[in-house]
Amino acid sequence: MEVLTNQMSEKAIRDYNLVRAARENGDQKAYADLMNIYREPIYYMLLKMTNSSNDADDLTLETFGKAFKRLEQYTPNYAFSTWLFRIATNNCIDFIRKKRTQTISIDNLYSNNDGESYAKDIACSTLDPEEKIIEKQKIVLMRDIVNKLKPTYKKLVQLRYFDELSYEEISQQLDLPLGTVKAKLFRARAFLYNLIKDSKDLI
Repeated sequence: MEVLTNQMSEKAIRDYNLVRAARENGDQKAYADLMNIYREPIYYMLLKMTNSSNDADDLTLETFGKAFKRLEQYTPNYAFSTWLFRIATNNCIDFIRKKRTQTISIDNLYSNNDGESYAKDIACSTLDPEEKIIEKQKIVLMRDIVNKLKPTYKKLVQLRYFDELSYEEISQQLDLPLGTVKAKLFRARAFLYNLIKDSKDLI
């Protein structure tokens, strides 16, 4: 696909080059650079949507996991940031719908760092029997992936996502500083999403 870079902004060219390096060469630094550029703006948008720093942190990593898995689908017809923020927004909406503890009004607007706004309306729903079976299958598959992590990271992921402990509870149980728990969990999730980004049936 021919791309007319002379019609793109410097930021768009930078992002497109990183995307190409990541998906064509498997360049881990390119993946890391994309995360470093957009992690904070994605996080703060999700924080506004969820009103929870823990949820926003988790959803931020999920956003990058989904985006990196679908990187082949991205085309430079529009900004990478627009594509990434749309993934983050839709993923967050799914999360809130499943949680069913709050709704987002259609009047609430969320902006990305390009100034583009998104408005969404949430309707409560529950999983039907077929969806419940699919969810159970995904959990089994995810456990298999988690088992491939190093023991330290595996334990953290199990406590956080399978046992549903808070960061504070994990800190107490493992006798680790809270900051260490958060930092290691961030790395654990990065490793986890690196493992699953090529798996077509997990997300």
